[in-house]
Amino acid sequence: MQAELIDIRNHMANYPPFDEMPEELLEQVVGTIEVEYFRAGTSILEFGDANHWLYYIRSGAVEIYRRSGELYNRIGEGEIFGQFGLLMHQKVRFPAKALEDTLIYRFPEEMFRYLFEHDDNFADFVEIEDKSRLRSALSRREKSNELMTSRVTRLISRDVVSAPCTVRLQEAARIMTDQGVSALLLMEEQNGHSDLKGIITDRDLRTRALAEALPSETPIRDIMSEGLITIRASAFIFEAMLTMLHNNVHHLPVMDKNEVRGVIALSDIVKYESQSSLYLVSNIYHQQDVPGLQKISRDVRDSFVRMVNEDANSHMIGSAMAGIGRSFTQRLLELGEEKFGPPPVPYCFMALGSMARDEQLVVTDQDNAMILDDSFNPKLHDEYFLNLARFVSDGLAECGYSYCTGDIMATNQKWRQPLSVWRAYFTDWIDNPKAEALLNSNIFFDLDGIYGKTEFAEDLKNLVAEKASNSQRFLTLLARNALNRTPPIGFFRSFVLEEDGQQRKSFNLKRRGTAPLSDLIRVHALACGSRAQNSFERLRAIGKTKLLLDDDLGNLRDALEFISIVRIRHQAIAIEEGQEPDNNVHPEDLSPFERSHLKDAFQVVSNAQKFLRFRYNAGVGRNVQ
Repeated sequence: MQAELIDIRNHMANYPPFDEMPEELLEQVVGTIEVEYFRAGTSILEFGDANHWLYYIRSGAVEIYRRSGELYNRIGEGEIFGQFGLLMHQKVRFPAKALEDTLIYRFPEEMFRYLFEHDDNFADFVEIEDKSRLRSALSRREKSNELMTSRVTRLISRDVVSAPCTVRLQEAARIMTDQGVSALLLMEEQNGHSDLKGIITDRDLRTRALAEALPSETPIRDIMSEGLITIRASAFIFEAMLTMLHNNVHHLPVMDKNEVRGVIALSDIVKYESQSSLYLVSNIYHQQDVPGLQKISRDVRDSFVRMVNEDANSHMIGSAMAGIGRSFTQRLLELGEEKFGPPPVPYCFMALGSMARDEQLVVTDQDNAMILDDSFNPKLHDEYFLNLARFVSDGLAECGYSYCTGDIMATNQKWRQPLSVWRAYFTDWIDNPKAEALLNSNIFFDLDGIYGKTEFAEDLKNLVAEKASNSQRFLTLLARNALNRTPPIGFFRSFVLEEDGQQRKSFNLKRRGTAPLSDLIRVHALACGSRAQNSFERLRAIGKTKLLLDDDLGNLRDALEFISIVRIRHQAIAIEEGQEPDNNVHPEDLSPFERSHLKDAFQVVSNAQKFLRFRYNAGVGRNVQ
């Protein structure tokens, strides 16, 4: 192949749909190419003219117009045009004009049709619109991840081992030994049907029976765990992993409706889960002091990078990182109670923001609060809870979770209050909303009780679900706040970059990407009365109400996934290169594939914000960029 043709092939191989084309096929395409040069302002395609070529931009920029003369799009290096005419009777549907001096490669209709028939990726790319291309790109990623495509039933290797919950301690231990299992399901007969009542594990026998020197005739019911965390037989392996991380359990009964299909254990998932996040969580609970926690906190970034390199999706990574963060917090609370003694009144420690949404990454600070029992007396009790809050906050900072610059932490007395005060906070925010107050309290509408009397947090979730959907002014102001941060895309689908400061010529994928998305999704979810916290789960809840069309929901889901994955990979690359990860990306550091689909995703965000403004009659608030 001539040097000039090699140069053309190498250039095209960097851009979709040619980047996934077999090399031999791409060389056939290059062999048919003609080169054309258009000066700025020159017409390339006129509406209604015959068209028998597909056009590829080597350099320069082209404006695409609608039939009416309205500007439709502006495209640049590596992008194609003319495909719609070739698909529709070889007539130009979208006129094109060179915006600047432009070098074009074009290849004939015959080659276009050959590719359309023999290369499914090419056919999908030229036939479908931007949003569908984004969905197709994500779909290809997910198919390669076995954790996401394999059902939990694949991990069930034996029949259920169970016993009546009336069995005695010694008999339960004998059954477990004979059957070679580390967990025994305990059943109760009711109306001729055997229902799952509890579980006993090897660890339970050690800590609850042997350590307490219980007699062998002790009813197993006295020490079994009830209120079990279970998982559906139709669930995927990654969902089981996230459930274990979130709840710190090592055994999951698998349920098919009301029937037990089997039990999966931590060791079963580890065969498929090489990121070690479950091992890391287990190790956290074995640490006896803050220096021990600080030492293993260095493994968090390694775990993150391994998950990224194995193509885990953003929900899986965000949930795993949030599970690890919860575990550090929970262990610090346990150590704090050992140091300061048992709490004088019941309390709940709340996670807020990305940890509560299961969307945490490695660049994060700590957002938390405490709900205290209404019997709390500040004079008698607050010194204890302040000391505990400081111990936890300082410990988290030593483990890599920086202090919140907005002081939204349990160390702040305002966010360390009895349940009745918290109920009053939320009631006032919803019933008497004020723009500035809501701007500062947005984060409290992503909450999760992670330790202690977690029923307190559930009470607040119920309160919000009941009140929010009935307060139009609250939703309007919340929607206005959600419009403050806009995606970094201009009118002509070009990236809008920071113009000065340390992050000049970059854009922030959190502040201008995932944050605007989670903000607008939160508004819709609260309007629907949903108690969900995670953005993907909120989208599912919104879908059940038909507030948004299925296509719009799918577009939002795809945009959130793609922007999140680009952000995640950006951080992972920085870690691998020994740099400090951040959220600021320079366009030249992105692949052509990422640049193209980020534009698609940002356009989805922009369109969703326009709908939000219309739906809640929300004028634009102050511009926060």
